[in-house]
Amino acid sequence: MSEQNIETLKTKLSNFKTEFTDVNGYTGIYVDGEQILDVCRILKEDPELMFDSLLDAVSVDRFQKKDRFEMIYNILSIKYNRRIFIKIKLDSKTPEMESLSQIWKSANWYEREAYDMMGINFRNHPDLRRMYMPEEFEYYPLRKDFPLMGIPDSIPLPNK
Repeated sequence: MSEQNIETLKTKLSNFKTEFTDVNGYTGIYVDGEQILDVCRILKEDPELMFDSLLDAVSVDRFQKKDRFEMIYNILSIKYNRRIFIKIKLDSKTPEMESLSQIWKSANWYEREAYDMMGINFRNHPDLRRMYMPEEFEYYPLRKDFPLMGIPDSIPLPNK
């Protein structure tokens, strides 16, 4: 994004707790978890911004005491051909945030994957259930504290 576009974005989000950062040449914005829905509505609905397409969402385990987890949403404005990354830092003990699937429908599957693999809970998600692991599986395989070789006998395997 150009400097002028970034300044417009900063002005539009001036009432919110945000921190702008560089993500490999693209604009990144850390957003307070309690304000995420309001910020994302502005990003999507404001005619000067129109970030109408959520391309991807990933979860990250920083493996640190404070703000261990992060959700990163890759958002594109098709009209203006601009990309930004929305980042939310999540609590280490109970990683939880509001679901963005009510703003961008494509967030549904990405958030389910983050729930299944990292244990991040999404409030008001329309269908938050595991997609890879069995429902009764009590671990989260992509967390950095999950053993590299897995947990013996945690999932019944088929007989040979």
